[in-house]
Amino acid sequence: MKNGGSNPPAPGNRCAGPPGGLSCRPGGFVFYYARMLLPLAATAAALGAWAYGTYEPNSPLFGRAIGRGSRAKRVAYLTFDDGPNPGATEPILETLAAHRVPAAFFMVGEHVRRFPAVARRVAAEGHEIGNHTLRHRKLHFLGPSRIREELERTHELIVDATARDPRSFRAPHGYRNPFVAPAARRLAYTVFGWTFGVWDSDPRVGAEEIRARVRRKLKPGAIVLLHDGDGYDPTGDRRRTAAALAGIIEDARAAGYEFRPLGELMP
Repeated sequence: MKNGGSNPPAPGNRCAGPPGGLSCRPGGFVFYYARMLLPLAATAAALGAWAYGTYEPNSPLFGRAIGRGSRAKRVAYLTFDDGPNPGATEPILETLAAHRVPAAFFMVGEHVRRFPAVARRVAAEGHEIGNHTLRHRKLHFLGPSRIREELERTHELIVDATARDPRSFRAPHGYRNPFVAPAARRLAYTVFGWTFGVWDSDPRVGAEEIRARVRRKLKPGAIVLLHDGDGYDPTGDRRRTAAALAGIIEDARAAGYEFRPLGELMP
């Protein structure tokens, strides 16, 4: 029987498209959908890689970030973000001095400007001082000039307050983009992430829970993320972390750990 001048398609091989079209070829449907899905898969993979580089604090995608020390020995590194803060930084310094433990303090430039005497005390007691941006801005959507401003202005404020050049940098929340590493290199910074945090910035978490969380998570080479300030509020309450610190040190030492200065991980 005639069908517009052509034979009808064989049973089970009917065309969804025009005769001779892609979907009428053997395996055409598979090829068609594969051709449609491959660009989507490539886009999804690219977005996944970008998200990993942006939100994973130790990702090497946008430049090396040190997230852990050697696993060969029971050593650990205490780090504090978002200070200086008179209500928390000063009692933390007293506890560190009493236990003879070194630490690193990643400081917010605007907080250094408000509390230069506290920043000076951190430096005078021999602790590592790092750059944590000027206003605790999330950097992943900022361009190169804004990122340079955040880092360079903070560097100047820290030098003015402490007479010491910071050598390290940690991005707020660990968020980075491709412009962060060049800005850090201009200042000869080593970029740090962390091994684990314990959400000590959550006001619902008390000192004993902060202590218990560190005890459960501690592992050889760990860079421990704690907070001696609030990145957005210069007078934010971090006294719970200060109250937990002596117990954190005691628990770690009871488990055979030694706290080491973060500077030993720098190239």
